[in-house]
Amino acid sequence: MPTTPAPTAAAPTPAAVALIIGASRGLGLALAEEYLKRGWRVVATVRGTARTGLHELAERAAGRLEIETVDITLPDEIAALRRSLDGRRFDLLFVNAGILTNRQHTVADVPTEDFVRLMVTNALSPMRVVEAFESLVPPTGTIGVMSSGLGSVANNERGHWDIYSTSKAALNMLMRSFAARHAGDPRAMVVIAPGWVRTNMGGPNAELAVEDSIPGVVDAITGCSGKPGLRYLDYRGGTVPW
Repeated sequence: MPTTPAPTAAAPTPAAVALIIGASRGLGLALAEEYLKRGWRVVATVRGTARTGLHELAERAAGRLEIETVDITLPDEIAALRRSLDGRRFDLLFVNAGILTNRQHTVADVPTEDFVRLMVTNALSPMRVVEAFESLVPPTGTIGVMSSGLGSVANNERGHWDIYSTSKAALNMLMRSFAARHAGDPRAMVVIAPGWVRTNMGGPNAELAVEDSIPGVVDAITGCSGKPGLRYLDYRGGTVPW
């Protein structure tokens, strides 16, 4: 009697891969950790050569976390990282970058150099990264940036954190311009407001712990997968008015 061939085992599905720019601490580090928990492979970046929490995470990640170095305010370093990653494919490109100077400053008293530094770090540089790396994201992938609820022009009824808010509103506008120039692009695009989180930047009086925010952020990003167009979402997946 002929024997029935044994079934051939299916090839394992490759893990999805995220490129997270700005993950040495705070929200970016928590993002890298959350994606690892969900079975992804992660390439994440730090600035400089100092040991960070990301290096400690890599030691526990069983080879699923790669660390690269880039200062996104330096175009030469962006270009060098892009060359280093040429030929790679990333299911998610997410840029987490932001600084905060004196939150009490308004346009009446902010030093020009502080204003310029905020705009370069929080708006211009993240979008330079998006422009440089978007070709590594396939049609099924997602492109996102970490913004803030303070970037909402429609919700600005209190006029606080003026300069930081302005930098995040500028980031939102630049993402909208990017999406408009890529009309018909099948990739998902998302601008995320993570809430006011207790980090070095958010301060000890912030409303949310990192573990309250970041799992929701990842859920919101995941919920955009396969849905073309740009969305502005909070950490609960709700729509934020532009």
